[in-house]
Amino acid sequence: MKRMDDLKRIVWLASYPKSGNTWFRAFLTALLYPENPTVDINNMYPTIIASSRQFFDEMAGVASSDLSPKEIDRLRPLVYRRNALESNEIIYHKVHDAYTLLPGDVPLFQADITKAVLYFIRNPLDVVVSFANHLNTTIEKTISIMNSLDYAFSFRTDRLHNQVRQKLLTWSEHVKSWVDESGLPLLVLRYEDMKANPILTFSRAVLFIGLSATRHEIELALCHSSFDNLKKQEEEKGFSEKSARSSIFFRKGIVGDWQNVLTKEQIERIIEQHGEMMYRFGYLSKEK
Repeated sequence: MKRMDDLKRIVWLASYPKSGNTWFRAFLTALLYPENPTVDINNMYPTIIASSRQFFDEMAGVASSDLSPKEIDRLRPLVYRRNALESNEIIYHKVHDAYTLLPGDVPLFQADITKAVLYFIRNPLDVVVSFANHLNTTIEKTISIMNSLDYAFSFRTDRLHNQVRQKLLTWSEHVKSWVDESGLPLLVLRYEDMKANPILTFSRAVLFIGLSATRHEIELALCHSSFDNLKKQEEEKGFSEKSARSSIFFRKGIVGDWQNVLTKEQIERIIEQHGEMMYRFGYLSKEK
């Protein structure tokens, strides 16, 4: 039987949607499989999203389609525990859920099976533009979503999604839940720093999760997982993780595009709701 310390096998790659999570997963694939000259976006290193319905069904041994969202929530911690118990390697899970507690104050993502958390954060002014494209909806609607405590992915019960329900909370509460409330060993990675200083930022992430890599290996992995390469692949053969509602997944990937898209009123609405967290992570200056 594994000791308690041996269960700390899961690295959660957590983020609010459209914050750099997929880019890092492509980089991780390139780093762990350097013999491949280009990352195949439809065959990246196993970083199964924690809300995968197929993964849940296989690990739980029951059909999630027969369960209510609340019943699924109660079983999810057990699913991840079984995953940790049965694996002899580090497990990477992409996560868009906020960090929440289930009835009885049971964490959805538990400390004794967690090796580390990489939390990807991006200026919500840019997130709203990219997220609106992802959802194929308006900027106004997306702002309302990012301001809603009740918003969740895969919440509708009139259809069977390929993922189970994920509670996102508001953008600010999502950040707060992981960074301030989880108590897990966590490193915050700003998307803007990933773009401005990729070598330093990705090197910090690699070190934090306990991987060994030289500067050259990291540079090579970044080259193989560049945004242009990922976008070109999607244009040529599509991307299996793209929302059915959006036309593209890899849109622009640039910093500050919100200045070309958002109105003054939209900017003010986002800042009014998320100004405190934006200031904390360097997205607002003091005079704002």
